Amino acid sequence: MSPAVGRSLSSIFQSSRAGQVEKDRAFVLVGQERHDVGRPHDAGYPVRGIYEGNFLYLRNHEPSRWPACNPETGYLNCDGGPTKTLLLNLRRNGVDTTYWQMNFGFRPPDELYDIAKDPDCVRNLASLPEYQTTAKKLSARMTQELTRQGDWRMQGKGERYEQYPVVENVGFYERFTKGEKLPTGWVNESDYER
Repeated sequence: MSPAVGRSLSSIFQSSRAGQVEKDRAFVLVGQERHDVGRPHDAGYPVRGIYEGNFLYLRNHEPSRWPACNPETGYLNCDGGPTKTLLLNLRRNGVDTTYWQMNFGFRPPDELYDIAKDPDCVRNLASLPEYQTTAKKLSARMTQELTRQGDWRMQGKGERYEQYPVVENVGFYERFTKGEKLPTGWVNESDYER
């Protein structure tokens, strides 16, 4: 294995200071490629983000994909349970789509949240004129840092990540939609939308 990259957090944990302890540690980068099966061709839901100050900026690289996996495969990226069932039924019964959209619906390419005012990341500020400068600044900083680190998404080569095979359930979407019974014990039978 390659040696671990990164720096120890011990100096921060051992510090008696509150807030920002080390000046050069002003942001955190986050990212996701693939978490679960349930989309055509075992595709993931690639996201990159940066958390700096009070803001979290996210870039959804494939906003045309379902973020929690496809409805017909039961939104496999979200385990089954009473809350999921409630949200799905509110939408199915025509009562309310708000919470379904927030949890399972398509995401915009860019998202920006003020964590201090909106810790649950409910109100996306990215398209509001008064937040354009903040969104652009965070996007540029994230892109610069990820480019420096060699992230293929920043180089326009994100498809390379998609070429790595999944470990289990290869071709799940294609097999499932053709009628093959595949074990999905982490979701409820009622989660599937045909």
